[in-house]
Amino acid sequence: MLSFDSCIILFSSLKGFLLNDRFQMFVGMRGLRMIMWTILLVLAILHRASSHGIQPLSRIAIHKATLALDNLAYVKASPTVLGLNGQNTEWVTVEYSSPNPSMDDWIGVFSPANFSASTCPAENPRVYPPLLCSAPIKFQYANYTSPDYKVNGKGSLKLQLINQRSDFSFALFSNGFLNPKLVAVSNTVSFANPNAPVYPRLAQGKQWDEMTVTWTSGYGIDEAEPFVQWGPKGGHQQHSPAVTLTFERSSVCGAPARTIGWRDPGYIHTSFLKELWPNRVYSLRLLMFLKSLISDTYLDIGIEIWYTYKLGHRLFNSTNVWSQEYQFRASPFPGQNSLQRVVIFGDMGKDEADGSNEYNNFQRGSLNTTKQLIKDLKNIDIVFHIGDICYANGYISQWDQFTAQIEPIASAVPYMLASGNHERDWPGTGSFYENNDSGGECGVLAETMFFVPAENRAKYWYSTDYGMFRFCIADSEHDWREGTEQYKFIKHCLASVDRQKQPWLVFLAHRVLGYSSDLSYAVEGSFGEPMAKENLQKLWQKYKVDIAIYGHAHNYERTCPIYENQCTDNEKRYYKGTLKGTIHVVAGGAGASLSPFTTLKTKWSLFRDYDYGFIKLTAFDHSNLLFEYKKSSDGKVYDSFRISRDYRDILACTVDSCPPTTLAS
Repeated sequence: MLSFDSCIILFSSLKGFLLNDRFQMFVGMRGLRMIMWTILLVLAILHRASSHGIQPLSRIAIHKATLALDNLAYVKASPTVLGLNGQNTEWVTVEYSSPNPSMDDWIGVFSPANFSASTCPAENPRVYPPLLCSAPIKFQYANYTSPDYKVNGKGSLKLQLINQRSDFSFALFSNGFLNPKLVAVSNTVSFANPNAPVYPRLAQGKQWDEMTVTWTSGYGIDEAEPFVQWGPKGGHQQHSPAVTLTFERSSVCGAPARTIGWRDPGYIHTSFLKELWPNRVYSLRLLMFLKSLISDTYLDIGIEIWYTYKLGHRLFNSTNVWSQEYQFRASPFPGQNSLQRVVIFGDMGKDEADGSNEYNNFQRGSLNTTKQLIKDLKNIDIVFHIGDICYANGYISQWDQFTAQIEPIASAVPYMLASGNHERDWPGTGSFYENNDSGGECGVLAETMFFVPAENRAKYWYSTDYGMFRFCIADSEHDWREGTEQYKFIKHCLASVDRQKQPWLVFLAHRVLGYSSDLSYAVEGSFGEPMAKENLQKLWQKYKVDIAIYGHAHNYERTCPIYENQCTDNEKRYYKGTLKGTIHVVAGGAGASLSPFTTLKTKWSLFRDYDYGFIKLTAFDHSNLLFEYKKSSDGKVYDSFRISRDYRDILACTVDSCPPTTLAS
């Protein structure tokens, strides 16, 4: 089967032939248009399949595995005990040998180490469970770092493991992925304390002076009491209790989440740290006026209040189990005039540092984005990951892998989520889009693993204030049309903000509810989700939303200020005074395989980039905002613009932004 990239090359080659005068005379212009649109439709379907991804673990038909144990084959893993110094991530060396090596032999990493079907429930009681019913948590070809494996049957791998509440084993399979044969199984490897509290993720609470800390452990409330020890750095430390959640196999909605993808999620704890003192960082800006762009050099001054915290579990023998110590800065209060820096992206997913699981170039930009954010973390205050979080697609082990990957970020700054199709969508569960994209998770994993300040986390829409910003986060996987519960929320969120105190109003959602030149949308003729603009653009215009940012399309694109498909301002880099329309941005290129743009040109599309990257917003004060698009490969800025205005500019009327007036009024 041709790959998507191959089809793009083929289409480019055919384009000249299709536009040939003799060919056009033969088929006619109507026939030519039909051919062109058919090709574009095929490309769009292939794009959906490639960029919205096939979870690599789903390539393995583990339920078809058969026993072919060979006494002459072996797998050995070392060291056998990990985390002796409290580490939650360790490297393991796996050595293996087979008397009948082949190019399609592979190593699977299983956790728990005993991955037989002894506890595998058959969804149909008349069908006997398969030999194996647990997918590996990662895999790699046996010849990946051993090019002579096919010749001598010997190889080795270095694989990275994270603490996931259970032990591990490594299995050698032959006969590829579709009909695998189990040849040999290794010794067991485990962490010194597999139940340890791990991977904290901060999030803003429902009040501005509240920070929440969520983490994962193997301790249920019948074994230990979870809490957080925290306080000002160098000051008095206090203890705050935590609530504990988990879920069962029956809580998720379908396969693979409740079959081969199931893995015990452990326990998820959330503690609420309250009455925090606001962080204060101010900037002195030295403005350098260049030809068409204003760039800033700024120096942070002011008071930085750091809080330290440790995750704790008090066992019933009165001993405490501790995590390492972390630190964070409290959020600014609503309207606070200080330097505030926000990073926004969608569709990052996860990737493996050891190169495993990469069967189809699934999420190769993910690690680069993560590394750039860690590198610049001192200049980031809050992160919004707007949907398609880790692309577990029902393979529950991958959520642990993701929280481990982002731990350096999420443990230091609030890590806020929006819901995407790969978290929520499943037929018959109330999702707006009736597809199988969540792999049976139907929102359970995202709603449990991360805290968001929503009234009901099953309805993943919420608002959050960060200093001079108001963020309205929509749930694109639930109905957002006029008259619905979510539409009323969006209207209230936009209408209730005090723009004198919080001048920067930002709308976030996973799917493109605004404008996109992504090929899949162009083929549909909608340039965004069908019905979305018709239902929401009057709200954006009336309440003067500055920027709307989306994921879902795996690329970067920025529009002009726009309303009803028309640019309301011809400026491209520096917007002064009244912003007569909303600027729409697609930032879905944080990690998952990229998706192409249509070749059609639209007047409203100012900048497109087929590459991995993320957005950074910097509010210097109530009148000056900097927008930057940075590439994940080098962290450099490739697109930017500024907004400079006063409160009176927000009050000024533009098209459809003020009530209609009459001569009498």
